[in-house]
Amino acid sequence: MSTAKKATINTLQAHKLANEKFSMVAAYDATSAKLIEEAGIEVILVGDSLGMVLQGNDSTLPVTVDDIAYHTRCVSRGCSKTLIIGDLPFGSYTTVEQTLRNSVKLMQAGAHMVKFEGGTWLLDSITALTDRGIPVCAHLGLTPQSVNALGGFKVQGREPDRARTILAEAQAVEKAGASMLVLECVPSILATEITQTLAIPVVGIGAGAGTDAQVLVFHDMLGLSSHSPRFVRNFLAECPDVQSALKSFNDCVIDGSFPAAEHGFT
Repeated sequence: MSTAKKATINTLQAHKLANEKFSMVAAYDATSAKLIEEAGIEVILVGDSLGMVLQGNDSTLPVTVDDIAYHTRCVSRGCSKTLIIGDLPFGSYTTVEQTLRNSVKLMQAGAHMVKFEGGTWLLDSITALTDRGIPVCAHLGLTPQSVNALGGFKVQGREPDRARTILAEAQAVEKAGASMLVLECVPSILATEITQTLAIPVVGIGAGAGTDAQVLVFHDMLGLSSHSPRFVRNFLAECPDVQSALKSFNDCVIDGSFPAAEHGFT
């Protein structure tokens, strides 16, 4: 999908209504952002994944708001038409007041939306942000900031009770005002059900092909990471250069050929 016009929340909502898929890449610098925008990808997530990809940590937990703000500023200088989502890192949204303060910091750094992980305990924060003009992307399923409580990086929602809980939480965050939802590492059938139930766009990562959009980390999709999860495809291995790999990712998401069955979970 071309980024001839600036991508907005309304752009993504229109894709959902028209049953058109779109793509997102997690990236952290101006050079990557420029390449992503030129490839026609409409959304960049400045994710706390930078803690593992750039900083060399074994989790996302050490990432700070200042880290995300710095990289958001870098990304915003590299693109002008792409929607930028800033990730609120671990411990930065424990109260409504703290969430508001840190979300303002990311928006002032260049984000157009903020993202955080969690379900019903965040409903008041979601409403408070949206009432104040700050769009929210919720994140359910595998929530890496809760990796210690979850007992590791594991697929979420395989048990019927847990699947029902995730679906109920998805409906709750939408009702509270979230404009988008990321589903990470949930069974494909559950992700499809949630996508069909919600009116807002649903972005999947390790959630099968039934979501409205797909997101991958820039370094993962180019084969630059030392370890890639099963839901990752190395697009650079199939293409002559980075620009072509990014365009191939976008094209494959839009035509439905990525993710394939082997990239999802049952």
